[in-house]
Amino acid sequence: MKRYFRSSCLVFLLCWLVLVSAAAAAERDFVVQGDIVYTPACGEAKILPQGYLVVKEGKVQGTYAELPAAYADLKKQDCRGQLIMPGFCDLHVHAAQYRQIGLGMDESLLTWLEKYTFPEEQKFSDPAYAERVYEDFAAELAKCGTTRAAVYGTIHRQSAEILAQKLAKRGLGAYVGKVNMDRNAPDYLCETSEASLAETEQFVHAPVWTDLVRPILTPRFAPSVTPKLLQDLGDLARRENLPVQTHLSENKGEIQWVAELFPTIRDYPQVYAHYGLYGTTPTLMAHCIHMDAAQIRDLVSHGVYPVFCPESNLNLTSGIMPVRRFLTAGAKVALGSDVGAGHDLFMPHVIVRAIQVSKVRAMEQPEEKALTLPEAFYLATKGGGSFFGKVGSFELGYDADLLIVRTPAALADRSVMERWQYFIYHGTPEDITARYVAGRYVR
Repeated sequence: MKRYFRSSCLVFLLCWLVLVSAAAAAERDFVVQGDIVYTPACGEAKILPQGYLVVKEGKVQGTYAELPAAYADLKKQDCRGQLIMPGFCDLHVHAAQYRQIGLGMDESLLTWLEKYTFPEEQKFSDPAYAERVYEDFAAELAKCGTTRAAVYGTIHRQSAEILAQKLAKRGLGAYVGKVNMDRNAPDYLCETSEASLAETEQFVHAPVWTDLVRPILTPRFAPSVTPKLLQDLGDLARRENLPVQTHLSENKGEIQWVAELFPTIRDYPQVYAHYGLYGTTPTLMAHCIHMDAAQIRDLVSHGVYPVFCPESNLNLTSGIMPVRRFLTAGAKVALGSDVGAGHDLFMPHVIVRAIQVSKVRAMEQPEEKALTLPEAFYLATKGGGSFFGKVGSFELGYDADLLIVRTPAALADRSVMERWQYFIYHGTPEDITARYVAGRYVR
């Protein structure tokens, strides 16, 4: 009798799991009708007024002017009069600096780190502090329409795991890094090489990862990591096939410092390359402001993503990334808010600033044509999204990361292109009425 009861319970449980799985899959099957905007190529805006976006099992099936009969039975959302666009991808953001936004913006990079950033990051040795800050950070990231992000924590493994859990709880997609620093940092943030590696390995195998939130190796930048730890991280990246994120050529003083710390290599990008942290596995390099033509060609040949962070580069007087040179060379450029040196998580503002600073550079370098809105929007969607796979567009097979955005009734007679421009230049997070990641509604 007991055996029969156990078997019956097992059958019931399996049936229940099948039904739950089927219901969850059905929630990711739907059609949205509205004014569709996306950029399948850099500089190409595809506009479909009152079009249909079809999603099945969280994947885009296509966009249509008329809904095909094959999809007639799917659940429909009538969003006519609203914009439907891909979610934003922020490829460089420091979650631990969320509460220092706007502080110390009159300082240069290295001074700013010492006076503001490092004291703030020390607080994340307390998991309770991490719980509070990362909860707020994840909430605002979602509110701002960022559906995918590459995020820095601190050296503290437990707090970085909390960060991963907060992002997963929100339903966002992210790469999350535990920072590595074993030299040239305050004592309270300086690890031993052995402990840093051990904590990183434990972080990589922590039971916090999901299909949307994954680990990324995060040496802070070459000056704060010893050659031994750089080599160990490079070996770990190869062994576990882990992506890498760090900083490169942000500040002229930093570049000179790297040459002094690595006298047998001297060239900043080659320091990372030497230790297997430059394209051996998928790699993000934030800033890349002060790089010559040969370095840019080498970056492209390694498949490294340069991440353009215009707001922080202005705030810390670091310079203007020559984004047109990278695009012309074939680089896979992405955009980053770089909060807290950047002062805003809302990616449309970063898009606008990227366009503006490229125009400033074009005034001095006319051969470097300024970014257009379709180009900058591409960098913040499909360009950065490609680091996560098929993300950031409404093409067949792409993850259904999307935003539904209202525009003022006074603009109802404007074209879809004009209302899209209005939102990017003048919209707010409150204009986003719904967010989806891989077809899942983000509450």
